[in-house]
Amino acid sequence: MTRHARIASVLISLAALGAGSLTTAAPVAAEPTATPIATDGVWGLDYAGGFLTSVENTPSGFQWVIGRQISADGSTVVTKTSRGYADEYAGGYHLQRVPCEAGPRGCVPMRSFGNTYVGYFMDDSAGRQTAEIRLSENTLSGTDEPTVTGGRFVDATGRYYVYQAPSTGKMYVDAVNYLRTANERLTRSITAASVWGAGLWTPGTGNGVVTSYDLEARKTVATVSTGAPCKVKELQVVGRWIYWNCGPTGAAGVYDRTAKKKITVPSGPALVGDGYLVQHDRAAGKLLLTDFHTGTAASPRAIADLPAGQTADQRRLSWTVDKFGGDIAYVGSDKSIRIVQSGVPAQSLTKIESDVSNATDADVKGNNGVNDWASMWQLNKPAKWNFTVKDAQGQAQRTIRGEGASVDVDWDLKSDSGAYLRNGPVTWTLTATAEDGGGSYTTGGRLEYSGGFPGFHDQGYYGYGELVTLNKSGYLTLHYSPGMGTYDAKQSGSGWPAGTVAVPFGDMGTDRCAEMLVRMPNGELRRYAGRCGEPYKPSNSHTSLGTGWNAYDVLVAPGDLTGDGRTDLLARKASTGDMYVFAATSDGKLAAGKRIRTNWKAFTQIVGAGDLNGDGIGDVVARYKDGTLYRYDGLGNGLLKDRVTVFRKWGSSYNAIVGVGDITGDGRNDLVERDTKGYVYRNAGDGKGSFGSRTRIESGWGPYKGLF
Repeated sequence: MTRHARIASVLISLAALGAGSLTTAAPVAAEPTATPIATDGVWGLDYAGGFLTSVENTPSGFQWVIGRQISADGSTVVTKTSRGYADEYAGGYHLQRVPCEAGPRGCVPMRSFGNTYVGYFMDDSAGRQTAEIRLSENTLSGTDEPTVTGGRFVDATGRYYVYQAPSTGKMYVDAVNYLRTANERLTRSITAASVWGAGLWTPGTGNGVVTSYDLEARKTVATVSTGAPCKVKELQVVGRWIYWNCGPTGAAGVYDRTAKKKITVPSGPALVGDGYLVQHDRAAGKLLLTDFHTGTAASPRAIADLPAGQTADQRRLSWTVDKFGGDIAYVGSDKSIRIVQSGVPAQSLTKIESDVSNATDADVKGNNGVNDWASMWQLNKPAKWNFTVKDAQGQAQRTIRGEGASVDVDWDLKSDSGAYLRNGPVTWTLTATAEDGGGSYTTGGRLEYSGGFPGFHDQGYYGYGELVTLNKSGYLTLHYSPGMGTYDAKQSGSGWPAGTVAVPFGDMGTDRCAEMLVRMPNGELRRYAGRCGEPYKPSNSHTSLGTGWNAYDVLVAPGDLTGDGRTDLLARKASTGDMYVFAATSDGKLAAGKRIRTNWKAFTQIVGAGDLNGDGIGDVVARYKDGTLYRYDGLGNGLLKDRVTVFRKWGSSYNAIVGVGDITGDGRNDLVERDTKGYVYRNAGDGKGSFGSRTRIESGWGPYKGLF
């Protein structure tokens, strides 16, 4: 079993700092006039994946990094939380500040990652900084970053981030390994750089050449000639678009990787969105947007008033662009934060990068038991998403919903009601739909689930039904199915006397292991504690359920007949042919028998078949002496519905018929029969109360004294 190796997280108590209402990450009611967002000043601003971060004063009187999830249309604050304390800590520690228009305190240069992570530098008051990645309100990434001077974030997308430091002359590339530990840190010389997903883009050899280095595969995967007439000085990669420039006043352009086309755009400091870029025209006091999504740069158009100020480059200080989608945020003259939509069509929804659990099985109980299944997907723009887990019958067991440009799933391996699932194969599906209406993304997989509740006839700890046999040497054998309609392994327990009758049962306790009922030759009925896949011997732990059970010539478990979720026992009295149901009780015993049918002597075989029609109630099939096979559906109150014909002139050569549960892996209960020649056949259940044609799966089983 592949386990999730979680890295250590640093937890910081924020309550003592008095952030007022910001000390909880729970969603708050949408603000009716969330755009503009009123503040008394903003000391740093960034926006990614619909998550707007800003440094502001709070009612406590202290500054905090505030995070707001903004609706796709930019009109509404959906949730509001914090991303760290922004004032000075005891001892002089504080967030790194740089000069800006907000005042003498300066602004906090931040980088929002697109998944609600936020990066900034912590200053030790002596001018030395350490990069910190805030994952949530109270959690840091725990990554051990070097101490530098003059640190500056270069780029971040999802888990991956890049920063540089003049004091070391190095650029540092790393990943937040929140789910699984991996070593993706890279230290390199300072150059232009951008990261999109796991791809690190940097200048290559020659003018205009850039390369993409896969940080996970650790190899160069693409080389592109952008057409730049220089060694590229700045890079911003957003999906298909590679923005480059030759310096603050030099040439600039965009290379369209899809169309393989070069696009000339205005020079000067810019922030790139999906299909457009924004620049601050200080002379005009405007934010200007250049739309290049058609393959040709349109004339810049004004989208907001923003005075020149004294700071030459105010990117991510007083204005910013959400590269995951189409919005721009800026601080107005009234100190309110305003959201402007670009109006440029974004690329269709797609996955940028993912960290999906490679676990293919989950044992929620065993020695290698797990308690969660965690995965993440970084999308190129905000979306509403559903993560759904279904059992083998296609019934939804768990649904997790969310929204944003990042999908973070931490499934606790339980159902929506908080219960463990029934053992067997489950499938998971992730479906995301872009909030702007531009496309959808779907993926999925399969997980083998064990350690939950046993399936019908499930003695093997997984969910497929086991066939039990007794031979003349006293070996009681469990035959295990791989879920392909056959049996491929077996284990035996010895010492069982002739005349032993075994009844594979359900879990009568709380350990999620199916019990085995055994009638001994003297008429005693024993309940053997479930072995979770191991075979049984007479000496194994057991409890007596009374004597006198030789009065019954049929003992079978049909599944749950009474509707209480527990497997029940069905018995035919030999002297009268009357049928009785013995309901399992919560204390691991059987209630007194209740007669539900009279004079069933004419039936040559009576079979507990489990749920055959998908209603969750156990059913019975019985072969009449004329060869007609009937089905009796359970009512859920211990009684049976009127019979329904399944087959006619059927089974004349069969001396054993067993409802073995699901052995084909489709979640439907099947039948197994042995004929007088020792051949064993399978009739696959169709989930609607009937069965397909027979398939021979074994031979030479004639010597077995009993099939159960």
